[in-house]
Amino acid sequence: MAKKKQKAQDPGIELLENPEALSDKLGQVEEYINDKKNRNVVFGVGGVIVLLVLAFVFYRYWSSSQNQEANTELTQAVFYFESDSLGKALNGDGNNYGFLDIISNYGSTDAGNLAYFYAGATYLRLGSFNDAVRYLGEFNSSDDLINARANSLIGDAKSELEDYRGAASSYQDAVSASSDNSELTPIYLMKLAVALEESNNLKGAKDAYAKVVDKYKKSTFYQDARKHKARLEGLLPQ
Repeated sequence: MAKKKQKAQDPGIELLENPEALSDKLGQVEEYINDKKNRNVVFGVGGVIVLLVLAFVFYRYWSSSQNQEANTELTQAVFYFESDSLGKALNGDGNNYGFLDIISNYGSTDAGNLAYFYAGATYLRLGSFNDAVRYLGEFNSSDDLINARANSLIGDAKSELEDYRGAASSYQDAVSASSDNSELTPIYLMKLAVALEESNNLKGAKDAYAKVVDKYKKSTFYQDARKHKARLEGLLPQ
């Protein structure tokens, strides 16, 4: 029977297990650093690393400070939004920033990201549908349900623009992001069905209604979904 070849020992393991090998390696390092030219290289690289660490720490501090400022400004803008003072919500009141100012000055922060959502929702309520699509499209969240809400609002804006295919695509994104939420998913499916029907995709609309009927029997949209599903079945070839 042939002998197994002995696996070559990892040099890293040798350094840990063999004190003499470790001593030799340290001696080589010391000799390298003692050379003036090499010492300059080592300390030059070390200086760059220190600068990078300091820059990172400063950026983290600056970013946190910026986000705190943006959150303070966002609170007042959201108050105006909820009070239906939409002009002040978007553009500020002369003392406090509106959503557009927050985006301009703090766009890279979490609060700035949220300002995109509110700006889009504000434009939707104002009837500026292209602006609504634009700003809502810039928003992104790690929370799937918030993303679903943003996609639904984009669908609403596209529906108002009579871009029903685009609206259906956005509503489908909302359905996917809502992950079978018993309250929200039926709403998005109903919107999806209407957009598909408006774009003359009757089978797709019927299938969307069918999902509400089959999966969300406790939904307040259940009866409407049944009615419209039956109506479309009557229109489609058997």
